Amino acid sequence: MKISNETKVGILAAFSIAVLIIGYNFLKGNAIFSSETILYARYSKVDGLAVSKPVLINGFQIGRVDKLQLQPDGTILATLKINGKYDIPKNSIARLESTDLLGSKAIVMALGDGKNFALDGDTLNANVEKNLMEAVEPVQKKAELIIGKMDSILTSVNSILNPDFQKNVNKSFNSIAATLSSLEGTSKKVDGLVGTEGKRISAILANAEAISLNLRNNNQKINAILTNINTITDQVAASNFKQTIDNANKAVADLQSIVTKVNNGQGSLGMLVNDTKMYDNLNSASKNLDNLIIDLKENPKRYVHFSVFGGGNKDK
Repeated sequence: MKISNETKVGILAAFSIAVLIIGYNFLKGNAIFSSETILYARYSKVDGLAVSKPVLINGFQIGRVDKLQLQPDGTILATLKINGKYDIPKNSIARLESTDLLGSKAIVMALGDGKNFALDGDTLNANVEKNLMEAVEPVQKKAELIIGKMDSILTSVNSILNPDFQKNVNKSFNSIAATLSSLEGTSKKVDGLVGTEGKRISAILANAEAISLNLRNNNQKINAILTNINTITDQVAASNFKQTIDNANKAVADLQSIVTKVNNGQGSLGMLVNDTKMYDNLNSASKNLDNLIIDLKENPKRYVHFSVFGGGNKDK
């Protein structure tokens, strides 16, 4: 059976079209001879994510991003096509992560531990990981601060290394050298003094050692002497205190006896305190003396007679 040229051309054209479709889908990452599960993930931003970007698990591609759609609330709904032979738990998280320094993104699946697997049309939990530049930004700020501090330190070092400061440092080192030289001379003098007075110092140390040895040997005697002295002082203090108390008690008893005698009218003081007649007599004598003084002031001639020339009546 002879095939016509038109048939051959048609078969070749159909085969070419099929190869073209298969190649196009292959280049886009579409599964040609296997089934696919369509899942969804919602993101607040999709910087660097594009259609046909891979869906990875531990770096292994299990699917691709098929479509990105902007939602009315501003979020982006990503359509994921997963190879049908891979089961994804429903509590898995579809993280949007950077894959290189240029900011390219991919969907990385963090598989959950659930037993229920996502079905066609389910929406997975999603979050957006910081890209490399965002993660490095805090480090960059710290590096800038460190560089600023290093700049100030280098400025300080440059100011320290100026000629004037070096001169001052040289003067300081010269002063330190002179001080060390003086200390060295002093130490030599001390060494010479110790060498010349070594015998005397040895004798002093020997005497001190002998004294300490005597004290150690007579430690019990010294303790006994101190104990005796302590006992004597306690006895003296106790006896003096007792004698003082006895004297005080005796003085109080004597005073009490005197007060008792006075109250009983014994003795001159007792009679003076208890006898009202003496008070009355003293009061009467004081009154008479007062009257006498008044009369003497008013009539002095009754008590005193004198004449300038010796005349007058003597009888009067």
